[in-house]
Amino acid sequence: MPAFADPADPRLQTIEAKVHAGERLSFEDGLFLDESVDVLTLGRLANEVRERRWGDVAFYNTNLHLNPTNVCIYRCKFCAFRADLRDERAYTVDEKIIHDRVAEAQRKGATEIHVVGGLHHKKKFDWYVDVIRTIHDAWPELHIKAWTPVEIHWFAHMTKKPYEWIFEQLIDAGLGSLPGGGAEIFDPEVRSQICEHKADSKQWFDVHDAAHRAGLRSNATMLYGHVEQAKHRVDHLIRLRDQQDKTGGFQTFIPLAFHPENTKLDHIPKPSGMTDLRMIALSRLMLDNFDHIKAYWIMLGEKTAQTALAFGADDLDGTVVHEEIYHDAGATTPEGLTVEQLHRLIREAGREPVERDTLYRRVLRDEAEPVKWRVGEPVAPLTAA
Repeated sequence: MPAFADPADPRLQTIEAKVHAGERLSFEDGLFLDESVDVLTLGRLANEVRERRWGDVAFYNTNLHLNPTNVCIYRCKFCAFRADLRDERAYTVDEKIIHDRVAEAQRKGATEIHVVGGLHHKKKFDWYVDVIRTIHDAWPELHIKAWTPVEIHWFAHMTKKPYEWIFEQLIDAGLGSLPGGGAEIFDPEVRSQICEHKADSKQWFDVHDAAHRAGLRSNATMLYGHVEQAKHRVDHLIRLRDQQDKTGGFQTFIPLAFHPENTKLDHIPKPSGMTDLRMIALSRLMLDNFDHIKAYWIMLGEKTAQTALAFGADDLDGTVVHEEIYHDAGATTPEGLTVEQLHRLIREAGREPVERDTLYRRVLRDEAEPVKWRVGEPVAPLTAA
């Protein structure tokens, strides 16, 4: 077990003073926090930042997932979802399945559908556009959060068109925002070990930069608990913070715990609950210009995600029906939670649940018919982080 810093350590006291004053932490501060500070101290500091910004509010949304195909040209070592074209596991959804998923979203009162999948080398760009268009034409009010920067980069590669053109086509089809997947760890040495052929960190940032300039909001992620070290995690967070200073287009940061089962890295143990909480807290402390830190219950498990609401997280994600990517990697969480279950998790943590849409506007439900909803005003933070 590592020896953690004494509370009287002047380095820790300096960092605490910065947190109390709302000052930005440096790379060296982040490294010290990650390597030398116990999880309860991290949690206490992160909770201070979290409550300064959001008080007792905890967000969730009502959403479904659609993973249109698991066929993928890349062979990332951490991925259990992908399949080769002729694998017995391989699948590609048709228009009927998409319509069925949209109909289910309507029945459940969902405000968002989250669309990500593999890079199917036999599908043209128009197929990916049509996935979005089919959803949007069936239900224009449903917010479509779709295609990670890795997928957008692939579209640009296929079409030989700039990102700006790609976004024009997707926005015209109904795209509302971007998820944050594909970030993994930005450091090139780590990236070469786990996902050497797919979009690199510069390309990942270039896509988000283009998305933000096109008026789209997006999320950001980090995959931790595999071959990376503390210096890589802190570097990753600071790169995200620098990009947010430039464009301000990121909404939420989601630390993603690596699930080793059924991957080529299955010899690596799954991150512990303590590690999960450390990453949530570290993220809240370092990302002073991100409004939201999400505890993605699908990956963390309900209990750890619930605890994370006291370690810097202010969002649990949502009902997340039909998630496949992390369940293929051994996630044992349910494939969806009800709104009532999310309310219980949040209230047991001493927080007040607030339903939001993808853009963090308050969702207002018809009490007599809860599947009917309308969007209210954005939920404003109490103060800066």
